[in-house]
Amino acid sequence: MLETYSATERTEILRRYRNLIEVWHTRKGTSDRWMVRKAFRLAADAHKDMRRKTGEPYIYHPLDVATIAAGEIGLGRTSIICALLHDVVEDTEYKLSDIQGMFGEQVSRIIDGLTKIDDMVEGTDVESMQAENFRKVLLTLSYDVRVILIKLADRLHNMRTLDAMPAVKQWKIASETSYLFAPLAYRLGLYAIKSELEDLALKYTEPGVYQAIHRKLEQGREKRNKNVEEFLEPVNEALGKMGLKFKTLIAEKSASSIWQRMKEKEIPFEEVYDTYVVRFVVDCPVELEKVECWRVYATITGFYRPNNDRLRDWISLPKANGYESLHATVMSKTGKWIEVQIRTERMDEIAEKGYAAYWKYKGSEVSESGLDEWLTKVRELITTEDASALDFINNFKLNLFSDEIFVFTPKGEMISMPTGSTALDFAYNIHTELGNHCIGANVNHKLVQLDHPLKTGDQVEIITSRVQLPKEEWFDFVVTARAKSRLKEGIREYRKGFRDQGREKLDNYFKQLKLEPIKANISRIIEHEELSGLVDLYYYIATDKINFQRIKAVFKEKATGGIMRYLANPFSWSKATSAETDDSKSAVKLMPPLIKDQTSEFSYTVSRCCNPIPGDEVVALVFPNEPMHIHRINCPKAKNLMSQFGNNIVKAKWKQKEDIAFLAGLRIIGIDSVGFIQRFTEVVSSQLNLNIRSLQLESSKGVVEATVTIYVHNAQNLKDLIEKLKKVKEIKKVTRLDRIDDLKA
Repeated sequence: MLETYSATERTEILRRYRNLIEVWHTRKGTSDRWMVRKAFRLAADAHKDMRRKTGEPYIYHPLDVATIAAGEIGLGRTSIICALLHDVVEDTEYKLSDIQGMFGEQVSRIIDGLTKIDDMVEGTDVESMQAENFRKVLLTLSYDVRVILIKLADRLHNMRTLDAMPAVKQWKIASETSYLFAPLAYRLGLYAIKSELEDLALKYTEPGVYQAIHRKLEQGREKRNKNVEEFLEPVNEALGKMGLKFKTLIAEKSASSIWQRMKEKEIPFEEVYDTYVVRFVVDCPVELEKVECWRVYATITGFYRPNNDRLRDWISLPKANGYESLHATVMSKTGKWIEVQIRTERMDEIAEKGYAAYWKYKGSEVSESGLDEWLTKVRELITTEDASALDFINNFKLNLFSDEIFVFTPKGEMISMPTGSTALDFAYNIHTELGNHCIGANVNHKLVQLDHPLKTGDQVEIITSRVQLPKEEWFDFVVTARAKSRLKEGIREYRKGFRDQGREKLDNYFKQLKLEPIKANISRIIEHEELSGLVDLYYYIATDKINFQRIKAVFKEKATGGIMRYLANPFSWSKATSAETDDSKSAVKLMPPLIKDQTSEFSYTVSRCCNPIPGDEVVALVFPNEPMHIHRINCPKAKNLMSQFGNNIVKAKWKQKEDIAFLAGLRIIGIDSVGFIQRFTEVVSSQLNLNIRSLQLESSKGVVEATVTIYVHNAQNLKDLIEKLKKVKEIKKVTRLDRIDDLKA
């Protein structure tokens, strides 16, 4: 079996296999070991002629994926077998029927879920191959969550070994990782994997930021450890006297979460106080968990003053992914806030290994987690969703990866819902008919409208009326997939009642136009009016929203095929002519050309969502019949597009022309004083010889906030300007603006 590998490679393969067996902590009977060994031998033989981009034997990959599945996620025999064989059907001559014959139907079904569908849709009209493959993986949640857990292990190993891939491939894989796989790991409780995936994605999309944060973490580690030791000394002594069994550790925050905080708060690294957490892990029986965790909290706050606004009790109300922990922030003797997490051994294992550990403890006497409820919602969404793959993925991400709130029914039953849910979302969550006939709600005994956003702790009573009917405008404020799906079905059922009336009027219109009521003519109207089907067509005609003149106009116009355009909202996609799209307004043509591979020039538009300028690392996305869309590599919209249209990515860079200026925006916050504008313009105009296009300035209570647009030559020019402005005594903060199209000239 291993004869085709070199002696060194055989040694390494066997070392990795033994490591896999060593980290496999679930049941390991003789038959279990034999089946895993059989899968390993098959994988080694099937991949014997294959190499990775690094030149290493391909078998290293499935071995490492299986090791992650077993050691870092805590999966068992079936999952290890599937991880070892996950690429066999896709990349070798073996078929699913062969796998089923050797390992059974369950293994075969999981591997089928892990196999990409490129070949199945070849030559068909598919918007996004990535979205189709995402959907296939997510559909497996309806029968076996292990498919997604193995997929996450596969993605984690690919991210760890991404250095060998070309830049375009790195951007594609990193973007789809941060867009879908990291949130999915979070939702399944895999915090360690989620953090590592986000960190690795940041490493390839914003390498400068990634390296800078890691460097600063390293530089501050010694001082931080000393401060934590002083912080823990009195607490540890007190807990020891109480006879409590516990351990403490320092958990460093990921670079990606620190960067997110820096962007949200617009602060430098030095002002992020929670770059790490101090974790207390208590060893106690299940029935004493709550009491012991609160005893630890009481002891800590006996020495240090807590910030009550930052107390989070995830023990009484576990997150939907099963996560339980008590979070608090206290003021240390050094004048620095320190975040602490208090949990038990059981809670800690669930936090690290998520779903797999949750099932390990499910039989014990613990309160049932919201994970079952979440999986039920997922399965309901999957079985009712009939949208395109892109809409499916975006709805899934929007509703199931968001933070949650907890609200109560009039009888006190608690219901978890995504943050941003409205009273109407709540009504549809309870029952379809309740939503369809909803006219308002009493929230905490106060009357509110349907679009009223709910928050944790609200008690909601829905008010209905028999004459109320579901309305299309409700889509503007419902946010949950369940509400959208049930509202869509309610509207559809209502509109079906207009079928006969609409068909009769349409036949009349066709007679007047001397046209046959054939399928081709009807389809032409549906396509022109961008309707979903016959039900909507007959409804709009019956209610005169589509009249004779509009029908006549459809057949007067020459058939012009609309091209696919991509709207400014990355979650919204529709067909329209080029002149009618928002995106045509959100991009501006620039004269200096971008070049691909330093040879060919292309027509392109620079996206205003991130406003790239020469010197910024950029990515180009190419769509049919359109100029290239140029984005900064760290642009959120670009990341979403790359995660769904990876094959459309083109590596591009600026061809520098020093005599051309580009518009850039800055936001400046400082202390209001006489001569503030003079000192500001001195730097811009006199020192750097730059031209200001617009300046908006507001002063309130001694603080001045200015927004300025300036013509610069490149990114370095802009960086120099920011550094010089920061040295002005009165200026306290300078940040670059991504969007400048909303500023007044």
